Amino acid sequence: QVQLVESGGGLVQAGGSLRLSCAASGQTYSFYAVGWFRQAPGKEREFVSAITWRGIMSDYTDSVKGRFTISKDNAKNTVYLQMNDLEPDDTAVYFCTGRQTTGFSRRWDEYAYWGRGTQVTVSS
Repeated sequence: QVQLVESGGGLVQAGGSLRLSCAASGQTYSFYAVGWFRQAPGKEREFVSAITWRGIMSDYTDSVKGRFTISKDNAKNTVYLQMNDLEPDDTAVYFCTGRQTTGFSRRWDEYAYWGRGTQVTVSS
């Protein structure tokens, strides 16, 4: 059994920053990677970033490169998404997700485990 619990969302003005956290528990030893997806109203769930479970490699979608940083605290089994220079287009529900299969993927249907999400709202 795996549980992923997100926190850290909120309302921020454009140009501001937020840090999302995802606490993982259970059989996380089987994970190859953990990551973040987001879903805005009326839009499909989209890949944001992912990091290998050991924190060695990471991947970002182009629209957040240079603004978002994913990291992992191995001792706490917690994944972070530091989001700087936020834009109104970043407004969405952000979901933490885990993947057991080797390799990164940007397809949401290739991730088996999901948190409930945390709302991020960026005002202009």
